[in-house]
Amino acid sequence: MTDRTDHIEIPDRYRYAVIPHIMVDDAAAAIDFYQRAFGAREDFRIDAPGGGILHAEITIGRSALMLGDASVDEAEAASFAAPTSLGGGTSVTLHVFVPDVDSLAERAEAAGAEILQPPKDMFHGDRTVILKDPSGHMWVFLTNVEDVSQEELRRRLATAGWTPGAERRAAQPGAV
Repeated sequence: MTDRTDHIEIPDRYRYAVIPHIMVDDAAAAIDFYQRAFGAREDFRIDAPGGGILHAEITIGRSALMLGDASVDEAEAASFAAPTSLGGGTSVTLHVFVPDVDSLAERAEAAGAEILQPPKDMFHGDRTVILKDPSGHMWVFLTNVEDVSQEELRRRLATAGWTPGAERRAAQPGAV
């Protein structure tokens, strides 16, 4: 018996990644923001029959991102939701490595992003900015400034007073 997937090739853009697919209230405005703030390239879009964007794909750096309007009938039928419908929160943060996190942060803020943590050098060896886009999605952009071994990372964390598992214990009911 032949496996019917033997001959199917996965497109290069999807081959080595989990591709985030985010939902927003206004996908056209989100795409415009991502282009201005992050230098995104729109690869294609499929308009929904009743208006809005059913599906679009953009590229930020070398990373693909799928997005669509949460309000189109097809998305509502599948129970997809934008952060605004979740009270402004989200359970996902998108991480993207870029060549120059400082200039990206400036562009993003000028385009309307809320900077939650300005760019700073972090213990893990990356210069990092954390921001929220106008649609409510959380982003972490990083520029690698030094390679840090696991041993050195553990040393830095210990110096900062962090002990493995402390966060899990503190989050448990009744933990002290």
